[in-house]
Amino acid sequence: MTKKQLESSLLLGLTAFIWGIAFVAQKSGARDVGPLTFSASRYFLGAIAILPCAYFFSEKKMPTAKRRLSLLAGSLCGALLFVASFLQQIGIQQTTVGKAGFITTLYIIIIPLIGLLFKQQVAKHVWFSVLLALVGMYLLCLTDGRVNIQSGDVYVFFCAIGFACQILIIDYFLPKVDPIYFAITQFFVAGLIALIFLPFFEPLDFSGIMSAKVSILYAGVISAGIGYTMQIIAQKHVQPVLASMIMSLEAVFSLLAGFLILGDRLSSRELLGCLLVFVAIIFAQLPIDKIKQKIGKRNLAGRFD
Repeated sequence: MTKKQLESSLLLGLTAFIWGIAFVAQKSGARDVGPLTFSASRYFLGAIAILPCAYFFSEKKMPTAKRRLSLLAGSLCGALLFVASFLQQIGIQQTTVGKAGFITTLYIIIIPLIGLLFKQQVAKHVWFSVLLALVGMYLLCLTDGRVNIQSGDVYVFFCAIGFACQILIIDYFLPKVDPIYFAITQFFVAGLIALIFLPFFEPLDFSGIMSAKVSILYAGVISAGIGYTMQIIAQKHVQPVLASMIMSLEAVFSLLAGFLILGDRLSSRELLGCLLVFVAIIFAQLPIDKIKQKIGKRNLAGRFD
């Protein structure tokens, strides 16, 4: 591993740490403001935080077609980001930070399953990961010998599906658009949609916003703005499999943050469930077929040595 790759890997680890702590900010902010108010405030701040990056990282003379595509793709992903984060913000009020972190990270397993709808093959080890994740979720939702699925867990699970769809669309458009221009549009649209729905479902409580200002600032500026920017910078120098593995540590950091900051407690059974989900997430990302091919080539080469 080169020095640049090592630095980028550490930067991705810091990004995962920032995102893990963001679950605490969301949980704390939910005590003072509604999910729409939190989402609107957070993503407008995220868009503003990234604006200076456009000067340093965006193309100086961007073609009109690319700019329009960046706007279109950013708007589409912004709508999905709103749906996913809105569901997450509702769910996190009714479950622990640690459980929310692990359930959200299931998007890594959900992504290849969505591929089935487009007739894409799913590797055998991914199916094993799905089974392992289901066992982990069962342990997380088991209470007094019975499965007790809290409404918050359901909201967060559907949030994971929303993030999976968003990531698939990002993966399709990102090579064709300007990433910073795309990110600004995505955050602005997510905040705008939340603001449009806000008057119909929540009172605009400025005193609540002031009470939640630290949580909103962290989730908007640090988690969305700085976190996303660091991901863009670092991921260029790290292989996709390793990058996704590092960023999935977000779930572990959310569990630790919930325990250390909010005093959340999970039983040994729930901790085992978290461990199984985490192992499933890591295993699903391993390029098993490539590893087998490399082993096969080495064995074949050894026969002729």
